[in-house]
Parts: sequence; C-alpha cells; structure tokens
Amino acid sequence: MSWLEVLRFAFRGLAANKLRSFLTTLGILIGVAAVILLVAFGEGASQSIQKSIQRLGANTLTISSSFSGGGIGGGLGGPQSGGRVQSGPRTQAKQLTLDDARALADKEQAPSVRSVSPVVSTSGAPAVHEGAGHSIGQLVGTYPSYFEATNKPIETGSYFVNDDVLAARKVMVVGRTVAEQLFGSANPVGRQVSVSGVPFTVIGVLKESGSAGQQDADDVAIVPLPAVQQSLTGFGPLGSIIVQATGADTTDTAQAEVTAILNQRHGITPTGVADYRILNQATLQETVSSTIGIFTTLLGAVAAISLLVGGIGITNIMLVTVTERTREIGIRKAIGAPRSAILGQFLLEATVLSLVGGLSGVLVAFAGTRFTIAGIDPVLVPSSIMLALGVSVGIGLFFGGYPANRAAKLRPIQALRHE
Repeated sequence: MSWLEVLRFAFRGLAANKLRSFLTTLGILIGVAAVILLVAFGEGASQSIQKSIQRLGANTLTISSSFSGGGIGGGLGGPQSGGRVQSGPRTQAKQLTLDDARALADKEQAPSVRSVSPVVSTSGAPAVHEGAGHSIGQLVGTYPSYFEATNKPIETGSYFVNDDVLAARKVMVVGRTVAEQLFGSANPVGRQVSVSGVPFTVIGVLKESGSAGQQDADDVAIVPLPAVQQSLTGFGPLGSIIVQATGADTTDTAQAEVTAILNQRHGITPTGVADYRILNQATLQETVSSTIGIFTTLLGAVAAISLLVGGIGITNIMLVTVTERTREIGIRKAIGAPRSAILGQFLLEATVLSLVGGLSGVLVAFAGTRFTIAGIDPVLVPSSIMLALGVSVGIGLFFGGYPANRAAKLRPIQALRHE
C-alpha cells in the first residue's frame, strides 16, 4: 500500500467525524494562539519599556534628591547602590542646587562627564494661545545640553542656546502634543504662548517620541532654566540633574566621579546616608530586560499548558477512533494491509489534526497582534511561531503514537470478532 493511499484513508477517517475533528483541532488552535500572543505581548511590553528608558540614553545618569523636604532623616538609597536602602547615621539633608551642577561639570574633578543639565520641572502648567488652552503635562526648565542628553531631536525650528539661558529669555521648545493642542495644524514656531500668564515664544518643535503605556512623552515644553525660575517656580532647589557620560563604557566611571563630588559637597561620610539618588540608565535597562525576559518566559510557559491539554485531547479522540474502527482495522489486515500502513494512517490523522490546529492558531495570533492591548502593541516573535508549530506537530506524533501503535498491534481475528 502506497503512502498516498495511507494519506487518503487518514483524511477519510477525519472527514467521517467532522465535529470531533474540529473540536480536537480547536484545542490545538487555542494553545498555539495563546503561546504566540502572550509571548508577543511580553515582547511588546519589553520594547515599550526599553524605548522609555532609551529616551535618556544608555550613558545618562539622573540625580535626584532622596528627600522631599529639607528635614533631618534617613533616605532611600545611596549613590553607589542606585536606590537601595543603606544603614548609617542620619545626616542633615541637603537639596540639589545649581552649585552642585556646576561642580559636576568641572572637567578636572569629573573627566568622564560630558555634560550636566540642571532641571526644574512642573506639571499641569496652563498654556493658552489665541483662545486655545492646554494643560502641559511637563514643563521643564534646563540647559541646552538637556536635549542631547535626553535624546530629544528637533523637528522644526531650533533649540535655545546658552545665550538664551544667560539672558533668561522666555523662549520655548514644545512637544508634538502641545503643538497640536495649542496650534492645530499651524506652524507654532515664532508664535507666543501664555504659560500661567507669562508669555513665551515658541522657537522649536520636538520630533514625536510616542507614548509609553498611558504616559504621553510628547506632552512636554522645555524652556531655559532661569526663565522658568524667574516666572514660575522660583529660585529654589533643583528637581534633578541630568549627567551625560562621555560614552556608554564610561558611565560607571562617571557615576563614581559624581558620587565623590556630591559626597564631598553634601558632607556625606563613608558610613552616612546619602541625601540623593543616582539612577544609572544602563543598569536600569539591563535589569528591566532581564525582568521582562523572565516575565515573557512565564507567560509562554502558562500558555504552553493549553497545548499539553490539546495533546491529551488528541490521545483521547484517537483512542475512541481506534475502538470504533476496530472491525475496519481487522478487515484491512485480513486482506493484506501491513502493520506500517495501519500505524501510518492513525499517526497521520493525529498529525494532520495538530498541524491544521497549529497553522490556524498562527493565523489567529497574527490577527490578534494587530490590536493594542492595555496600551501595548504586541510584537510577533518569529521563534515563538516556529516553536509553537513544531510543538503542535510533535504533540500530534507523540500523543497519537500510542493509539496508532495500539491499532497496528490488533490481531485480525480479534478485530473481526469485535462488535
């Protein structure tokens, strides 16, 4: 008997029980689609978070105060720990100041530091232009080096420069969301915006950054530091300091230099608790990548359980099929059908069921990744498709093996007597 005839018998057997075959295929379909979709969701979440981190660059350090106020008390995380709790005597907390930023920019003390950008910021600042109003998500006062350090390229217009900072000029670079809310489709460059009653002139529009989950990275306006201090926030402490290292390979060295300078300026002893935190973007990116990788693996493992259930379903259906067709198997054996033909037929039936279910699952998963889920765009991972398909075929062969072998071992005389 040729393999073409074996295949024809296999399809005939599947067609004889269409509903049963469909339900078995459905189990595999759901399992394969779940594996691919959940892995795609994990990959999409990973890329979304990575993009958010990469906006500050891999060679960027963000320094912020460990204390919300200037009181006495212990803080979270020292400079070397990147946010871990340290033990030690309590010290008088000091806020970050402009003098701290100037000290960090000293090339003799910090040769691995490329630029330093002091930052003050406020959220929800009301902005108005010719009757159109918008509450700016984040209004940032800083230096020109901030644009390069945080990877914010200009789409139209230009950045402000050091002369604008020295003269405290009221100029503004806005994100795409702010530009659209206040100016619609018109070019905002050269137009005035009133922010909390203070007029600013728009000189540039940033390239679109996109959203990270529920946060709109384009709802931002950036102005010279003295301008926002004079008009809006006052000359208080800085919110943070952005430090850009000379390269990705010198980030840790730059962090050590920054730590030494701030410890000296803030009077932090070796056993004391630092009143500031340093966030290393490169370290954060590695940690997030590792965590998301574990998360994605767990999602895929949970979804793979449904594939196992589908395989058990194939075993069950094939055992029922063998029992129902025992007399047919006896007749075929009596007229000369070899053991390999019987074995091949039932293995083919199981494999076809799992393969059709697997291919259908891939199509369903592909359609599912076209939709945004909880603000995250799923990203198809080719390896998950190949793995899910391979597993589905393997399930057909493995779980169909026992029923097929049982059918092939039936003795003709016993099979013919079966009712």
